[in-house]
Amino acid sequence: MSCADLEPLQSNPNLEEGFCKALLCRLRFRKHFFHVLSCMKRPQGRGLESARKHIASCLTELESILKSADFLRSCFDESCEGDIDDKTTASGFEPIGFDAMLNSRLSAPTPPRAIKILSWKKAVEYFVKLLHDLDVICSYSLDPHLESLLRFVVQFQKSQPDLVARSHLQLLLVQDGKLYGRDPFFAVINKAAALPEATKNQDIQKNESFLQLGMLVMNLLKILCTNAAWQRRKLGKFLQDWRVIYVQLELAFRNECGEVSSSSNDENTCMKIFQHILLWVEEQTFWIAFRFLILGFELELYSTGEYCMVYWYLYAVLIKLAEKTHLMMAVSHDTAKRKGKKKKDSPKDLARESRIPPAVLFLQCYICLAEGLTMMLAALRNEIPVFHGPSPFNTEHEKFVQHFELLQRACIPDHVSYLSYKESTTHARFSTLAMYNYFKDAQRIAKEVKSSFSNDPERLAELRKLEQVAEHNSVAQNVICRLGALDPSLKVSFEFSHHPFFATVVVKRS
Repeated sequence: MSCADLEPLQSNPNLEEGFCKALLCRLRFRKHFFHVLSCMKRPQGRGLESARKHIASCLTELESILKSADFLRSCFDESCEGDIDDKTTASGFEPIGFDAMLNSRLSAPTPPRAIKILSWKKAVEYFVKLLHDLDVICSYSLDPHLESLLRFVVQFQKSQPDLVARSHLQLLLVQDGKLYGRDPFFAVINKAAALPEATKNQDIQKNESFLQLGMLVMNLLKILCTNAAWQRRKLGKFLQDWRVIYVQLELAFRNECGEVSSSSNDENTCMKIFQHILLWVEEQTFWIAFRFLILGFELELYSTGEYCMVYWYLYAVLIKLAEKTHLMMAVSHDTAKRKGKKKKDSPKDLARESRIPPAVLFLQCYICLAEGLTMMLAALRNEIPVFHGPSPFNTEHEKFVQHFELLQRACIPDHVSYLSYKESTTHARFSTLAMYNYFKDAQRIAKEVKSSFSNDPERLAELRKLEQVAEHNSVAQNVICRLGALDPSLKVSFEFSHHPFFATVVVKRS
């Protein structure tokens, strides 16, 4: 049968080609999207490259779908009523054989809720965003280093991926109780904690506490793949598990090292392994606490009147995190040097070792901003009563407990309480604030450490944001110290225009 013998399906044969193209690009999109999901489910990330090819094809077909809209509208414009952008199809007609309310009628008994179906235009935008998120996952190098992996997941979450993308990320990270389905979590911890080579010859990895630690790391990755609200809730409760495992590892350390003969080298190896592990567990615990606190800003859980206590607590956590990170990096450097069997250190190497590592200076920049904001907010509260009036619902102590109860239960950090918060902020005044500008320190550190992260665009962008906040807040602090107590028309507000969790101080006259 020749093409001439085929009977057109349309009354107007000129429309045949347009309808066929519109239908085909939708069918091709469905085919490629199915292949994307299938490839991403392959074990150990073997299908990620293929998935990226299908993602590119999906995006091409979505462009064709958008172009077909003009043709479909031209065919049905006369009979279509209402705004076309609000319709669920490009033509504006109700889809044949589809009931938008079917799922809501078949769902389990739930409270009444309105289910709004996306318009066709928003549906296309949704798939474009989803495909870009999936492409980010597929382009990840499957780095076995835990620190790099945690930074990737946190950075990925900044784009606010939806459930589908987050689920595929979790499936990629944790497969069959292993990282990427190939690396045992003990090996991942071994590398992250910079354990000595002799660890492989030890039976410590069979210790129950070590097995539980592997489970904690696996659960941490799963939690970080959830939405911000659920993530914060789970991290707060999760902190106690990390505190408990620290105590259990300490007990295991005493038992294991007590059974080893004091005359052998095994005792020294055992002590090094547990010292590295305990230090690493502390570092991770404070990192989780830091993540818990900053998620509160993303979820808008803190009011302006609570910023002072939040930044004070953030400062306390960051101090401990920087301390443990510095110690951990020193331990890692020592382990790497032993592997290299270097006999004698040159003066240049000794000078390099005495410097503060860039990663610690990066945290130091955070610390200066947190301390600067704490002192400024405390001075405003103490000098200008209008700035921070009493709450009609709960006291400041009750707010402190509400925000930090989970951290306090886990004793993170130790010896931090509402009483210590009050003692450190009660005497803050504009006169004492003028004596030292923490924001200038933050600005200086951010400028100095930039060169160390020239090959890390994410951290470089973060440093630029921190520098902007520090610069604006330094100027604002000078204005407040000079006019704050004398000019009642001075209005101070806080906005997050430059950074997601370090506020920029805005000073205006009313």
